[in-house]
Order: sequence, then C-alpha cells, then structure tokens
Amino acid sequence: MSRVVVVGSGIAGLTAALRARAVGHDVTVVTKAALTTGSTRYAQGGIAAALFPDDSVDAHIADTLRAGAGLNVREAVEALCADGPDRVRELIARGAAFDRDGDTLARGLEAAHSSARVLHAGGDATGAELERALAEALAAARIPVIEDAFLSDVVVRDGRAAGVRLLVDGSPLTVDADAVVLATGGWGQLYAHTTNPEVATGDGVAAAWRAGAALADLEFTQFHPTALHAGDGGSFLISEAVRGEGAVLRNAAGERFMLDVHPDAELAPRDVVARGIAVEMAAQGGRPVLLDATALGAAFLARRFPTIDAASRAAGYDWGREPIPVTPAAHYAMGGVVTDTAGRTTVPGLFAVGEVACTGAHGGNRLASNSLLEGLVFAHRAAEAIDEPWVDAPAWVREGAAVDDARLAAAHPATLAFDRVRLRSLLWEAAGVHRDGARLAQAAAELAATAEPEAGEDANLLTLGRLVVAAALTRKESRGAHFRSDFPLTGTGAPVHTVLLPHAVLSADPTQPARTEVPATC
Repeated sequence: MSRVVVVGSGIAGLTAALRARAVGHDVTVVTKAALTTGSTRYAQGGIAAALFPDDSVDAHIADTLRAGAGLNVREAVEALCADGPDRVRELIARGAAFDRDGDTLARGLEAAHSSARVLHAGGDATGAELERALAEALAAARIPVIEDAFLSDVVVRDGRAAGVRLLVDGSPLTVDADAVVLATGGWGQLYAHTTNPEVATGDGVAAAWRAGAALADLEFTQFHPTALHAGDGGSFLISEAVRGEGAVLRNAAGERFMLDVHPDAELAPRDVVARGIAVEMAAQGGRPVLLDATALGAAFLARRFPTIDAASRAAGYDWGREPIPVTPAAHYAMGGVVTDTAGRTTVPGLFAVGEVACTGAHGGNRLASNSLLEGLVFAHRAAEAIDEPWVDAPAWVREGAAVDDARLAAAHPATLAFDRVRLRSLLWEAAGVHRDGARLAQAAAELAATAEPEAGEDANLLTLGRLVVAAALTRKESRGAHFRSDFPLTGTGAPVHTVLLPHAVLSADPTQPARTEVPATC
C-alpha cells in the first residue's frame, strides 16, 4: 500500500482519490479552498461519451482529432474516447443524476461533434452535479481532506516526488507521500477575461516546473467564444450547448456573421468562433457581439439552461426576448505538465491529471465537453498506475533546448514592480485570441523585467506568463487556438509540440527562446 496525496478536488482529483483508495492505497486529498471550489462545479455544457447506438468510439476519436488541428497524440485520444463510456457509467453508479428524456439519457449536440453525445445534468449545471456525487462518495469512503491548503512545492527526494509542502491557513505543513497526483486545474486567472474561478492560478503547473517536470504546448489556451459581457469585467460562461440548441451570433447591426466565416457557422470549432467574434468586435470598435437565443423561447431557455437564465437576468438581460452581449474569454489550457496516458510526468512519483496535464489528447484545440471526460479517464488510469514501474517520457517528448524562466528573468534588471492587474491585461493583449510577434516580444521583455513577487499565486502567475509568452513566440504559425496575424497560415511541415524543459539552455535572445520540436502523432 502506497501513501498517495492528491492535490485538487475537482472531477480529476476526486476520481483519482476514489480509485486509488479502491485499489488499496492510503489517500489524502489536499485542496486550495473548500472541497467543492474549483472549475468542475462551473462546467455547464456536459460530458461527451459515445454511449448511444447511433454513435461510436471511432466517431468520437475522429471528431477529437479534427478539432485538435493536427496536434493530438493519437494514443491519448484513443484512451480518452475508448475509456469514456465506462467511466461515465461509473459516475452514474455513484449517483450522478444526468438529465433524462423519458427512460433514456438526454443528450445535446455541441460544436464540432458529428453526433449528439453530450450528457448534461440540471440543464446547465453538469459540473455541480458531478462534483456533488464525487464529494459524497469521498465522504462515504472516509478519505481525509485538507482544505484551504495552498501548494507551495512538490517535495523531491533522490530524484522522485516524495510529498508536498503546503501553507494551511498561513502555516507550513509537509505531507510525505510515495506518490503525488496533481489535479490543480489551469491558469485562467493569467488573463483579464476568463471563465475560470479565482483559484485557477496555475499552482500545480508552476510547482511541477520547479520540481523539474517538462511542460508542453503552453501557447494553446482555449478562449471560449461566448462569455456574458456584463459591463463590469465579469465573464460568466454561456455554454456552447446554447448554440447547439439553435442560438445564433449577430453583430451590432443584427447580422449573422459566422455564416461567412465557416460552413458550420456558430457550431464551428471553438477557436474559429472565438476569432470570428474577435474580428467582428474589432470592426465595431470593441463592442461585444450579440448571442440571439430568442427563437428558442423564454420558457425553453429557463428549463434547459436555468443557471445561465438566472445569471442573465441578474445582469439585467431577458435573453428569451432580447439578444445578450458576449465576448471571448480564456477558458481552458490545452497545454500543461507533460504526461503519458497513465498520468506519469517526467519526474518519477509525480502524476498530473485533468487540466493541469498535457497528454496531447486535445491537441491545439479541445473538442467541446471533452474536459470533464479527460478528468475522469486519466485520473482513473493514474490511480491504477501508482505502483507500476516508472517509464520514460512519452514518445512525443525528447530532450532539447528549452526555456528556463529564471534565467530569462535574470537577463534583464528587475525594474518593474509586479502588478497582477497589469499582468492579466498584458497577457490578454499580447497572448490572447489574436497574437503577433511584436506584441509578444514586448510582453516577454516586460515580464523579464518584472520583479519576482513573494512565493504564492503571484509568483506562479508570473512564471506561467513568461512561459506562455515564450511558447507563443516560438510557434511561428497559426494552429488551433494559437493564432498569429504575422503568421496567419498553418505550417506546411509536420506539426510539432512545444516542449519546455526546466534547467535547460536558454537561447541568446531572451525574446526568442529555443524549443524542443517534436512531431505530433496524429
């Protein structure tokens, strides 16, 4: 029996903890705030799985590969889609109450899916229902939980993860373990506009980097096309399922513009819709575009999307009778800590699952409603691999020159004080929906000249800001969620992953860091 500490309490963390306990391990869960605080509870649209007679695993694989812009790791995609149905059935067995259409599971259609395969709960409260079911299962299993615990670092002894250092209510605490499972989510708070909760500051990615783990594809941030533009900087997510039910996007003149952007119009892949909206907003002086769901009727919207209905009304909009203003917002990180399909990182004893990880399953653009599925599938696989022999890095990772953010910072005097508001604005402007080399280079120089804040969320965000900008600078093409106006076309050669290795050699020009280019396996 191994001692396992799981950091994070969303769908990935709780699934890992429950499965690790089921196979006989001594498990402790650590979470940054309350147990049910995190991105999972805010997931609206649902969870995709090939559960229906008119669907297939092969079709789900094909859709995931098509959305991923040629950068998917096929082995990870196959694991995600093939394991998905069984993992969802296990959720149902745990008591997760998915919506039903009579005696059968209700299902929705979302962008870039060839079949209606997205299960939902509470209309648009899927994440909250899954979090409830898993939290109750955790309590029933009597797995101890340490709440309000900030991850300071992963403990590394003799070259392998051996526990975590925490700050619990401001006091230091070290939890020793034979295996550490990071399930800390993404870094949406790096951007001025995000659908992520306040806790999403990339702590697990930054801690893994300090522990010596490789990172990959940090330039690929998915910007959800439709977040409610409330006028106060808020970015409440308006699920893609709304467009799946028939809502359309209109510009300030009332015209549907996505018809001229992509054959699938509002149901094109998320990166396409987000860019289409960004272009339209620029053409109308930065004003948000309008999501028109009025044809669906107020009664249907209130029944199918009660959470969004309440949020829209709270913001002063009656979306059943008038279009509502929306804007893109940072939503999901496709990149993260490099892992294989069992969640193993490049540091023995250290696992990463869910959004914190980069398995390559999402490639350059995640297919809608594959995120909750990812948490289920790879957390289950990681828990079963805890006592297995450690393996080399996955085939798509190889050694090479990479970014070392500490040395990047040292290349410039620290002339600027850290300011989180400025950091978020800078990343939104330079590494947002539209990017170009000049703005990225300016951002890299400013970040390099920014003084290191004390250890904590701010330090993690600054580290990630530097690494995200560096990765975006080096990808001189447009692919998936990464669009550069100075390189608007997708590269003609074999697609490559951006792999960042800590403590590696930095290129002479700090705004042009070298990277490991690894052929994609799709």
